[in-house]
Amino acid sequence: MAILVVTGTGTEVGKTVATAAVAVAAAAAGRSVAVLKPAQTGVRPDERGDADEVVRLAGDAVAAHELARYPEPLAPATAARRSGLAPVHPEDVAEAAAKLATDHDLVLVEGAGGLLVRFDEAGGTLADTARLLGAPVLLVASAGLGTLNTTELTARELAVREVRLTGVVIGSWPKAADLASRCNVADLPVVAGAPLLGAVPEGAGALEPAEFRARAGEWLAPALGGTWDAGAFAAREAG
Repeated sequence: MAILVVTGTGTEVGKTVATAAVAVAAAAAGRSVAVLKPAQTGVRPDERGDADEVVRLAGDAVAAHELARYPEPLAPATAARRSGLAPVHPEDVAEAAAKLATDHDLVLVEGAGGLLVRFDEAGGTLADTARLLGAPVLLVASAGLGTLNTTELTARELAVREVRLTGVVIGSWPKAADLASRCNVADLPVVAGAPLLGAVPEGAGALEPAEFRARAGEWLAPALGGTWDAGAFAAREAG
C-alpha cells in the first residue's frame, strides 16, 4: 500500500503512538515514509503536534506534514469555525496525500479522533478522504470495556462506504490487563471483520526514541512490518 489512513475508535486511544510504530516498521524495511495530519487541534503554533510527535519517536527519516492547525481542543469543524480559520476538506486531504505518495513509499494519514469527526461544516470526514483515495484504513482501538461497540460501529461505517478495513491495532495495552481486555483480544477481530494486527504497550510513547524504534516491530504483525503474533499474544494474556 502507498497510502494508509489511520483512525481511532475515539480520542486518546493511542493513535499517534501506533502511527509512529507503523512508521518505524516501514522505515526499518527501507521504505520512505511521510505522515500527514489533516487537522491538528488544541495546539498553539509554537507547540509540537501529532505529526511532530510521530517524527520524534520514529526519527527524522519520517517527514511530517500538517494541513491546518486550530488552537482549541475541539472537532476540526468546530475548532475552525470558532477560530475564524479556514476548514480542511476531504478533497484537500486526499490531494495532499496523493501528492506525498508520489515522493514516498508510504503515506500515513492520521485523523483526529474517530472516523466520523467532521472536518468542515458540510460534514466531510476522514472516511470521505479514504474513499476518495481508495486507501485502506487501520483502526486503533482501546483495550477495555466498551471498545467492541465502537470498533464494530466503525467497521460497519467503513463497509457501507466500501472502504477496506485492513485491521485493528490496540493502541495502549495495559500492564495489568483486566478480564474485559483479555477477552477483547479474541472478540475485536470478530466484531471488526478484520484481523488484529498489533498491541502497543501502555506507556510506549514515553519511551526514549531509540528504545521505541528498537521495540516497535515487536508490537505489530507482519502485515504492518513487525513480528507480533496475535495467537501467541492471546495465549500469553489468557494465562
